[in-house]
Formats: sequence, C-alpha cells, structure tokens
Amino acid sequence: MATILITGGTGFVGEKLVPCLFDLGYSLILLTRKPKKNIQKYKQYADKIQFIESFDLLNCVPDIVINLAGEGIADRRWSTNRKLILRDSRIGITNRLADRLKGLGASPKTVISGSAVGYYGTEKKGICVEKMPPGDDFSANMCRDWEDSAKYLAGKTTELYHLRIGIVMGRPGGFIGRLEVPFFLGLGGVLGDGQQMMSWIHRDDLIAMVLWLLRERPPVGVYNATSPKPASNETFTNLFAKAIKRPAFLRIPEVPMRLLFGDLADLLFKGQAVYPKRALDQGFVFQYADLEEALNNLFR
Repeated sequence: MATILITGGTGFVGEKLVPCLFDLGYSLILLTRKPKKNIQKYKQYADKIQFIESFDLLNCVPDIVINLAGEGIADRRWSTNRKLILRDSRIGITNRLADRLKGLGASPKTVISGSAVGYYGTEKKGICVEKMPPGDDFSANMCRDWEDSAKYLAGKTTELYHLRIGIVMGRPGGFIGRLEVPFFLGLGGVLGDGQQMMSWIHRDDLIAMVLWLLRERPPVGVYNATSPKPASNETFTNLFAKAIKRPAFLRIPEVPMRLLFGDLADLLFKGQAVYPKRALDQGFVFQYADLEEALNNLFR
C-alpha cells in the first residue's frame, strides 16, 4: 500500500485518523515534536509508523500527504505573537514541507490539505459554498494563505484537495471538551443574541471524508468539511444542554468577553453558515448530518 505523510497526526483529528489508515494497510510517517510520547500513544502501531521531528529527516517522497498541522485556533487570546504562531503552524509548516519535497525532486500523487471555514470570514450573510470568495479578517487571510501555500506541495499531476473544516465535534477533548465542565456546573449559556451561525462536523464524518477522498478520488479542489445543517449558537446551546441533561439559562454578553479574548471573540460572537455542496454533489453521505443526533451520539 501507499505511504502517507501526516502532519497533525497526533492531534484531535489525527489520533482517530491514524488507526483508520493503519488498519487500511497504509504505511505512515508522522511529523511530531514529541516522538517518544507519541510512540507510547500509538504503541500498538509504533513499530509500523515512522516518527519524524523535522522534514529534514524525510528521505523519500510519500505517495500521499495529509496536511492537518495547526496550533489550536481558540486555545488562547490572539496577541500579536499568538497570531504569528497560528500562521507559522499552518503556513510555515506547509512551506517547509514544500521546500523539502522540492529538494527530494518529486511530488506526492495526492495531497489533502487542511483549511477552515474561517476562509469565508465571520460576517458572511446567507449560505457559504465552495465557490465564494474569502473574507478579509485575520482568520480569512490566514486560511487563504494556507491554501495558497499548499499549492506548492503539488506537482503537475498531483491531486490536490483542500478541506475547509468546521467546528469538529468529538469526545474526549476538542471543542466539546471545553464546554463540558462549565455546562455541567450550570454555567453554560447562549453567547450574545445567539443568532450567529456555527458550521460543525462530527469527527467521524470528517475522518470518513478524508478516507472518501482517498478511495473515490472525486474532482480535485475545495470541499467544505461541514454538516449540511449548520446551527445557530442558541440552537446548539439548547441541544448541548439537553444532551448532557443540564440547564443552560445564562446569556453571556459580548462586551466583557471581547475585553477578555480580544479578536478571538469573533469566533464566539460571529459566524458563517457553510454548506458542503461539492461533497454532497459527488455522493458523500454524512452519518451525522443532524446536530441533535451528533450530540446524542457523543453523550449516549
């Protein structure tokens, strides 16, 4: 089977994707800053996975690149330095990989490179489909530059896919993990007026979409990796509280949160309704298209 190089293979999505790829028989190379730790993490597969700390250690061109690297977008306040870190963890890593592949003198057959729904900006009206232009805020500019940098991973015959990923819902950890404690303590609530849209995807569906791209090889280009049913923050809050059987009566005002989080608050109080038109047109089937069904699956 083919060799796959994965960046971000030890993160929230990668930790579930790696076993699936291994079980399908792929040979895996994982970029990680902590090889020893992740050898333990994947100990049942560790002798079949090559862990590299730097692209300098990459001595062959992989058949496939899955590029999911990136520091957590909402892990901390967006200071000037934090913004530089966020960009380097996406664009910088992609550029360094492209330089290494160029030095090896060949290109992978397939590249699946991460992006995010932030590409569309946080104040888009209506439904966002793949053909729409980017926004002009920090997230949009970063995603646009990220997608541009991924083009240098591809050769003339490379199949290049961009996945604009929404909020990934899974357990433990991730977005849902940040909410569980405050909601269990009765401190969860609607953000602002609650009408901002949330474009989300169940982690199982995101992994299924990656595997679908590898298996079916649909037309190249951009695919929105989101459920076809985005939801408002108010709808999400009510369904989340119902799923964990806790009340959520609070309404969290915007002004103090903006003082606390700065520009990061745009992710909380603004949003976009993203629709996965191309994936649906090409026959991809979501297992968890409905938000209530997805949450019930995670908390059953």
